[in-house]
Amino acid sequence: MRAAIMQKIGAAAVLAYTDWPDPPLYPGWVLIEVMAAGVNFRDTGVRRGAFWEEMQFPQILGIEGAGRVLQVGEGVSAFLPGQRVAWAQGFASYAERVALPQSALVPIPDELDYRTAAAIMTHGLTANYLTNTFYPVQPGEIALVHAAAGGLGQLVTQFIKLNGGVVIGRVSSSEKGAVAREAGADHIVVDSGKSFVEEALDFSGGLGVHVVYDGSGPSTFASSIKSLRPSGTLCWYGDALGTPRAFDIAALPNGIKIGHAVPPNYTLTPKLYRILSRQLFDLVCSQRLKVRIGKEYPLSDAAQAHADMESRTSTSKLLLIP
Repeated sequence: MRAAIMQKIGAAAVLAYTDWPDPPLYPGWVLIEVMAAGVNFRDTGVRRGAFWEEMQFPQILGIEGAGRVLQVGEGVSAFLPGQRVAWAQGFASYAERVALPQSALVPIPDELDYRTAAAIMTHGLTANYLTNTFYPVQPGEIALVHAAAGGLGQLVTQFIKLNGGVVIGRVSSSEKGAVAREAGADHIVVDSGKSFVEEALDFSGGLGVHVVYDGSGPSTFASSIKSLRPSGTLCWYGDALGTPRAFDIAALPNGIKIGHAVPPNYTLTPKLYRILSRQLFDLVCSQRLKVRIGKEYPLSDAAQAHADMESRTSTSKLLLIP
């Protein structure tokens, strides 16, 4: 088969498109023909050495995708050859074929195409977790969403709106502002990283926002805190871009709360993972949740997809198509 492999830690150019052995099929595992693989910012963090430092090279990247079951291993009872499946935590997805444990897979409903399924899995489950579990947004509450035009930011915005909340969407350009507004943002802040505080305070009548969803790394951390009202919550999940410096917890103002959201909590059990995935698919199929695919690349252009994502020129979800 052909795959996009990471040869060593480094810039996007370390990704190479090459021949690779077919993955082995273990008992309890499923062999899948990959129809679409999602590109996530965490993938770029792995490539830069921020995560999974013990990984050996060369290695196939990618954790998300959708495809068709080719073969099932001994003891597999949940899936059959020919079945359409998707996954959000399946390593080595940047390839024509991938083998995954059956617990990592969820069935795709007939109404959903492969590309949409691949595009919604990681971002959709994460957005649901952030807005309904980590900090359940209540009607009328104001949320500041960083990178609101990105694939995850758009879905976080939509879930907040489904809950009756109000969204301030921070973006880096007016073009991205139009994308965030289409996703449902009520107010747009065009800003490079630190000057959003005054606008957030003005929009909230000087009180500050109830919650900040910040996946923008350490550059926005301090200003996100300043944007919160008393007892507000900072939902931080930007470790793919680095971590904030140490701070004195006793110096935090106004009784605010800070938490590092860990989205893989939605995969704690296969049953919970499948229930949440089915709920997500139902929202998409009923058009209550819209999935916007920003660009599709051939698998051979994985390095370009990473470069575009890191340059912040892309919006919405990026996909690789084998």
